Amino acid sequence: MAAVWIVGLLAVLTTVSAASVFENIVEASPVDEGVHWALIVAGSNGWYNYRHQADACHAYQILHQHGIPDERIVVMMYDDLADNSENPTPGIVINHPNGSDVYHDVPKDYTGDDVTPENFLNILQGNEDEMSGIGSGKVIKSGPKDRVFVNFADHGAPGLIAFPSDELHASQLMTAIKNMHRANKYSEMVFYIEACESGSMFENLLPDDINVYATTAANAEESSYACYYDEARDTYLGDVYSVMWMEDSDAEDLSSETLEEQFRIVKQETNTSHVKEYGDLSIAREPVANFQGKRSVAPLPKLPYAPLQAVPAPDVPLAIRYRKLQKATTSEQRQMLIKEIMDIKKVRSQIEQTMQTIILHASPSDAMKAERLFRTKQPITNLDCYEPAVKLFDEVCYDLSEHEYALRVLYGLVNMCEDKDISALAIQDAIRAACE
Repeated sequence: MAAVWIVGLLAVLTTVSAASVFENIVEASPVDEGVHWALIVAGSNGWYNYRHQADACHAYQILHQHGIPDERIVVMMYDDLADNSENPTPGIVINHPNGSDVYHDVPKDYTGDDVTPENFLNILQGNEDEMSGIGSGKVIKSGPKDRVFVNFADHGAPGLIAFPSDELHASQLMTAIKNMHRANKYSEMVFYIEACESGSMFENLLPDDINVYATTAANAEESSYACYYDEARDTYLGDVYSVMWMEDSDAEDLSSETLEEQFRIVKQETNTSHVKEYGDLSIAREPVANFQGKRSVAPLPKLPYAPLQAVPAPDVPLAIRYRKLQKATTSEQRQMLIKEIMDIKKVRSQIEQTMQTIILHASPSDAMKAERLFRTKQPITNLDCYEPAVKLFDEVCYDLSEHEYALRVLYGLVNMCEDKDISALAIQDAIRAACE
């Protein structure tokens, strides 16, 4: 009886070609496993911020080379580097001294004024209708079996990351992530965030049960660092955390290296700030390939050694001018650079004095407390107080997009919001009194 059954089965199988069986298996696999989606963002503009767009372009090259198709990679960057008058190699952007071009073939999905927090949130959540007529219109159209990789590089501050003309607050990002989880718009999602105080976007905010894993360049209280100063371009080519994870991805077999292994390598090599991880740490046991692309590619040749020459991100404008001053050849050049350095320091001092004035208005009877509120860095818990205060400070004191050093004093607002004796209304009144 068994022999008859086997013969019958063989007869059925002979009616189906081996090619069609293989084809069915291949077609079923992506449906079962889901597909990759990626959103890459550089949130700054200007030549002295070169490094952020260079990081983003390099990230695109990694994902593209590892098999994620362009229709599932969305890139947001201002795109003012390749044809910039200060670029000694027009059309070329590099992320390492003497490195290869990372700008070629990068999709220009959203550039210039389209690089906004609102567009970022709509793209991430797959709100196609909201993006109609804007840029390429591409969004992350991920489903319940898909994996999403998000990489962001720019300036940051407590509870926010910056865009060219606006800011994205931690509560906005958390709302979007939770909305996506409720709508089954991903199987798993991973964030790599390069920004000062980037840990504050997730610390005590990102749940560990919604299938999201995040790593950040810095903890919630410190700067991230720029690196690879280039004498020909007079700017920094990368950020320490970003180049460490990307140079690792270039060199490793992503199918055998896990996210946790990459995190530990980057944490060890980023000795300028404290690289952190948040969310569902079990995802970190998965291969990097699950999020950066599964195509097997030969490791790139190891790049020649280059000193990091790392500097805190807020000090980049000064560091660039000091380096230019060292190699200035005329008295006119030196005088101009000295004036620019003094102007930057003057504005920094004014910004610090403004925040001190706000704190004194909010707590006028205690000078020692006011000094403590200006100098210390407390964890953010009262976002309902802090975020409106930041927006008002941005509106009436200093435009945070134009005065990036103003991001450095926002801990004054954090500390006041965390003080039970200072109301949110008193803080807003103090901001108006100091600035209007």
